[in-house]
Amino acid sequence: MAKSPRTQQVYTLVVEVGRKAGDGLPDAATGAALMCYASGVDEAEAVRETVAILKQADMAPLDVTGYGTEEERRKAGHEIEADEAELMARALAENSVIVAQVTPFFPGDD
Repeated sequence: MAKSPRTQQVYTLVVEVGRKAGDGLPDAATGAALMCYASGVDEAEAVRETVAILKQADMAPLDVTGYGTEEERRKAGHEIEADEAELMARALAENSVIVAQVTPFFPGDD
């Protein structure tokens, strides 16, 4: 039996990173949260690819939270703005990981 090809989808991930020399975060930051859009045949593949790319970029991934595909997010009631949908489409077209937002953490942040 021939397998049908599995189609790529884009997953929304939030990756928490710690500090590592050369990570590009502000000096006083203790880490950061990165909003990423990553393509993959399933969420596990998207997570693996995202973690691998962040490690290549001298980041120190600590935890990944997945929020699903665009369709799953819409069904859950998430509002997806046009610019966010555009980044998701780009990640799919390029079969890539896009870091859309970096939010540094500083001492005293809750």
